[in-house]
Amino acid sequence: MRLHSPSMSELHAFLTTARLGSFTRAAEHLCVTQGAVSRAIARLEAHFGQPLMTRNAQGLVLTAAGRQLMEGTEAPVRAIESVSTELRLAAGHLNLSLAVVPTLASVWLVPRLPEFHQRHPEISLSFAAYRRDEDFSRSTPHAAILSGVPVQWPHWQCDYLLGREIVVICHPDRLRERRNQGRWTDPAELLDEPLLYHANAPGNWQHWFAAMNVADKPKSGTTLDQVSIIVRAVMADMGIAVLQRCLVRDEIEASRVAAPFDVPVSLDRGYVLCSPLQRKDHPALAAFRSWILDAAARDSSE
Repeated sequence: MRLHSPSMSELHAFLTTARLGSFTRAAEHLCVTQGAVSRAIARLEAHFGQPLMTRNAQGLVLTAAGRQLMEGTEAPVRAIESVSTELRLAAGHLNLSLAVVPTLASVWLVPRLPEFHQRHPEISLSFAAYRRDEDFSRSTPHAAILSGVPVQWPHWQCDYLLGREIVVICHPDRLRERRNQGRWTDPAELLDEPLLYHANAPGNWQHWFAAMNVADKPKSGTTLDQVSIIVRAVMADMGIAVLQRCLVRDEIEASRVAAPFDVPVSLDRGYVLCSPLQRKDHPALAAFRSWILDAAARDSSE
């Protein structure tokens, strides 16, 4: 019986596994099961009548046949995927799929979206799952708002939006009590307070103290993995935190938290709108980019 010819999905599974060196990581990247990836490669090996990968102590290693297959198919598969993406985009040019850092989406972006929809009622916006290591290898999202610096992604169109400025926040009663005691006139006094850390940005406290010309190293404290939880911890007076101003501006203005040393301190990184260069002329993306850059600029000026 004649075996089937290799399919695009099988080649995609093989190339992803070869690049990542792991069935598990390939499955996570492709959003399928590990078994599906393994079976796809097994079908390729049956078709070619020889193994394409072997396993050693370091992980998966390509055989000579596997290297030949990868070298001969990687560029054509990427080209086909790129053309397919462009055709889908052309057919749905008024649809925009976006991936966003969850906290920024809930705190900053979503409350502003009614303005975007009012300006562009013809554009249908949807949200894709956020991946910190987004590489736009799939047809969606069309663009992503990631945390970092634009130079991290030299082959994409990248626009800094906001999020560099950080600010210290505490419970209003803690600030009132310390000021009544004649304390908190010097940023170094915060070293004596319980510090709350963000798991994804543990260096923010040290950066803030250095900007305040405080040479002593801050002590360790409670580490939490979400901005919303850190804000709730501050509101429960568990300690003080340093967070991006754009994520806590509403809490400060509503006096749910207080900013004891409200001075501008900036990080190198922030939130960046990223998209592949071949999508820069996508009509819905161009409209969204223009709007969000304006919204971010207004936010910064406020």
